[in-house]
Amino acid sequence: MMAVTHSRRTLALALAVTALVACNRGESQATPSGGGTRRGGGPGGRGAGGPVAVEVAPVESGRIARAVTVSGNIEPLRVVGVNSQLAGALRTVTVEEGTVIREGAVLATLDDRELAAQLASAEAAYQVAESAWQRAERLRERQVITAAEYERDRAAHAAAAAQREQLRTRLGYATVRAPISGVITIKNVEAGDIVGVQNELFQIADVTTMVVRVRVSELDVVQVRAGDTAIVMLDAFPGQVLRGRIRRVFPAADPTSRLVPVEVALTGPDADVARPGFLARVTFALGAKENVLLVPASALVTDATGSQALFVIEDSQAHRRAVKTGLTSEGRVEVVDGVQAGEVVVIRGTNNLRDGATVRVVNAAAPVEGTVRPNGGTQP
Repeated sequence: MMAVTHSRRTLALALAVTALVACNRGESQATPSGGGTRRGGGPGGRGAGGPVAVEVAPVESGRIARAVTVSGNIEPLRVVGVNSQLAGALRTVTVEEGTVIREGAVLATLDDRELAAQLASAEAAYQVAESAWQRAERLRERQVITAAEYERDRAAHAAAAAQREQLRTRLGYATVRAPISGVITIKNVEAGDIVGVQNELFQIADVTTMVVRVRVSELDVVQVRAGDTAIVMLDAFPGQVLRGRIRRVFPAADPTSRLVPVEVALTGPDADVARPGFLARVTFALGAKENVLLVPASALVTDATGSQALFVIEDSQAHRRAVKTGLTSEGRVEVVDGVQAGEVVVIRGTNNLRDGATVRVVNAAAPVEGTVRPNGGTQP
């Protein structure tokens, strides 16, 4: 009995050794010569990991410019103060802040009764002086009066006319009128107030043209020209883009800050949106270039030395290609050398890519049916 049991144990041990040898032999056949692990099994290879999922975009030709954004306050192009030309009591005030008025509109009136009485007296004195002068002219023709008497009556007539005209002018000042069309922005008085000569009563803003006065660095202002367009964004209206025009560039920089004032004008519907005092952010396009090659900024990869490259898709494989870049603006980069228009580059998934890796395009908008080659053709 013990002999049979020993034989069974020996047979089981032999079978186990045979299986272990077979397993080791299979692993040796699966491992390439050299004892290393196959690179295709990791990300970017053709092994067990499979193709790398990426998003792609074509190299496009377009316009790019370096953008500089500075902030400033919205102001009317002109603000005119309306002052009192007379001293006295205000009888009426006909406007409020925000009232839209036209040039010549009545804003307020002063008590003019005293001036009206003085004008009536001056009118009577003028009539007397005119009659005396006319009589003097007739008597002179007859040589009844002397030349001195004639000159006396003529001078009295001229003085009476001047006095009458002066009082007419002063009486006109009793009615305060708008010197320009615009909007009342400040009202300093109410009916019944006593005002003095040259007291400011109102301010009127010309809102047909609104301006933003910003300060631009001396390094950038040399590329700014009067008449160029600029993008204006208001914090009060997020996402709404207004188009302004550079009205003027001031001739001198601040010696301390090295900043140059630049005035950007808004007209038409854009001026209607803006209000005095709103905060505006003005973006200037500097060094604009036309018909340059552009790729999304996310497509660029940089190595430890600072060199930049792109992964170009050819025959479902990603090929690393060194490039030279230029301007960067609004998430796009100018490519000066290394690619051609129409080639397809990887914009997402570059972290898992190696040169020559097989890829699988996952964005629906990508040209997945054919691969654009450098000569402009496609590979089906």
